[in-house]
Amino acid sequence: MRAWSIEKPGGREVLKQIEVEKPVPKQGELLIEVKAAGVNRTDTLTRQNTGLSRPYPILGIEVSGVVAENQSTDPDLNAGTRVCGLVNHGGYGEYVIMPADRAMILPDELTFEEGAAIPEVFLTAYQTLYWLGELEEKEKILIHAAGSGVGTAAIQLASQLSQATIFATAGHPEKLEKAKELGAHVLVNYKEESFDERVNEVTEGAGVDVILDFIGASYWEMNLESCAVDARWVLIGTLGGSEVAEVSLGDLMKKRIALKGTLLTPRSDAYKAQLSKEFAEIAMPLFKEKQLKPVVHTVIPFKELPEAHRIMEDNENTGKIILKVSD
Repeated sequence: MRAWSIEKPGGREVLKQIEVEKPVPKQGELLIEVKAAGVNRTDTLTRQNTGLSRPYPILGIEVSGVVAENQSTDPDLNAGTRVCGLVNHGGYGEYVIMPADRAMILPDELTFEEGAAIPEVFLTAYQTLYWLGELEEKEKILIHAAGSGVGTAAIQLASQLSQATIFATAGHPEKLEKAKELGAHVLVNYKEESFDERVNEVTEGAGVDVILDFIGASYWEMNLESCAVDARWVLIGTLGGSEVAEVSLGDLMKKRIALKGTLLTPRSDAYKAQLSKEFAEIAMPLFKEKQLKPVVHTVIPFKELPEAHRIMEDNENTGKIILKVSD
């Protein structure tokens, strides 16, 4: 089968299309015929990871497709079932192994390309908002990188599941327009104004209850200023740096701020299975009803994977970049 790996860790030029044997599922696993795969920042980081050694993995951590073989006891996942979900590498291939307890049945109303736009970003957003951020009904939330895959997912979930007041930041007007379309209430172009000033103006100094932070160091002070008392600040990225020169723990204590850091990809199989199960029960029906929508920026042909990585690394996308693997 066709698949994408790397010749060695490095830039986009190391991406290499290879021919490998079709994987064989073990007990509790599914063999998925991949129709589409999501392209994620974790894929570009894996590609550059100098700690990797041969044999290098097939890239890709989320897919949609059709069950080709079911080695689990779940009768709802027999051959022919349309599914999407997270995998432990291998998503950029024509077939991939998926733990059966991570598979989410894909509604007929969604295309495979839309299905591949769900698992990583919506599961990350759900975990961040509810398992870590503990977002309550009608609270106020600040979502950075509002045009990203996780950002667009988080806006929808906070709107549809919690009726939250949503503050969204981005650096391009079209990304802010998309955020507004998806349910954001207060839009901030960080290139033109300071989001903390806008937050405190709108909230009359009260601040927000939850912050979804992809940026890290460069936003430290402004995030701190934006926090309400008892705010939950969840850090899921460090696009603006990972080291803060001076941190006053007293400032965190004064507002009783809970600062949490997280990554989804390194989580255990059991954690991902539990998260997938809860999300499938609570949120997947909303896709069928069109209350939640996968946001697809572009669909890239399988042979043009390097272009998909370029779009990701140049931050051109609003929503997901999807690799079309087969018809």
